[in-house]
Amino acid sequence: MDLFTLKKLIGELLMPLPIIIVTLFIGLFLLKHRPVLAKGLLSIATLALLLLSAMPVANRLIVNLEQQFPVYSPIAEKLDYIVILGCSHTSDASLAATQELNICSLQRLTEGLRIANLHPEAIIITSGAAIYDVSSNAEKVKQAAIELGFDSNNIITETRPKDTEDEALYISPLLIDKNFALITNANHMPRSMAYFENQGVKPIAAPTGFFVKDFSGNKRWQTYFPDPNQLNKSTTSWYETLGLIWQWLKG
Repeated sequence: MDLFTLKKLIGELLMPLPIIIVTLFIGLFLLKHRPVLAKGLLSIATLALLLLSAMPVANRLIVNLEQQFPVYSPIAEKLDYIVILGCSHTSDASLAATQELNICSLQRLTEGLRIANLHPEAIIITSGAAIYDVSSNAEKVKQAAIELGFDSNNIITETRPKDTEDEALYISPLLIDKNFALITNANHMPRSMAYFENQGVKPIAAPTGFFVKDFSGNKRWQTYFPDPNQLNKSTTSWYETLGLIWQWLKG
C-alpha cells in the first residue's frame, strides 16, 4: 500500500460515521459487563449522530470554511489562466462526459465556464490524475467543457496530480507572475489557496459548490430533523478540518 492510499484510508476511518459506528459497537459489546460505560458510549454516539445530521449544526460547522473567500467577480486586468482543481467522475461509455462528472467536478466546471465567459482571453487548466478510473479527471473535465462548446485549443490538462498538494506543485510553475482564478468547492478553498500560495503564486479565489446558502435566513421546521445530506455536510467539514490540521503539521 502506497502512502497516498494509506493517507486516504486513515482519513476515511477518522470520519464521523465510522467513529460513531465503532463507538456503538463498543457500547453494545460492553453492555453486559460494563453497563454504565456502555450506556454512556451509546448515548454519546446516538447524540452525535443526531446533532451532525441536523441542518443548524451542519451549517454552523461548514459555513466558516465556505465564507472565507467571496464569489469571483471580473477583474480589470487580463486573466491569464482559469485553474479548475480536480474532483471525481465515473467513466461510463453510455453517458456523455458531462454526465460522467460527479457533482463536485460539474460544479467546478460550471464556474470555470462562467469565468471564461467573463474573460475569453484566459486559458483553462483542468487537473486530476486517473486514480480510481481509466480516465484522468483532467481529461474528463476537458471533454465535458468541449461538449458544452468551449474551444479545446484553450484547455490545458494536467494529469499527474493525485491531490491538491500535487496540483499546486505541478501547476504553479506555469502560474508565476500570472493572473489566475483558482476554482474549487468553497469548503475546500482555504486549504487550496494555502497550497498554491506556498508555491509562490498569487491565486484569485473562485469558490463554488456552496453547501450553505442564505445562512441567516428563516429555516423551515423540517431542517431540525436528522437528514443524511446534513451528515454529509458535517463529514465534509470535518474532512477539510483534518486536512487543514495536516497541512499545518507539515508546515
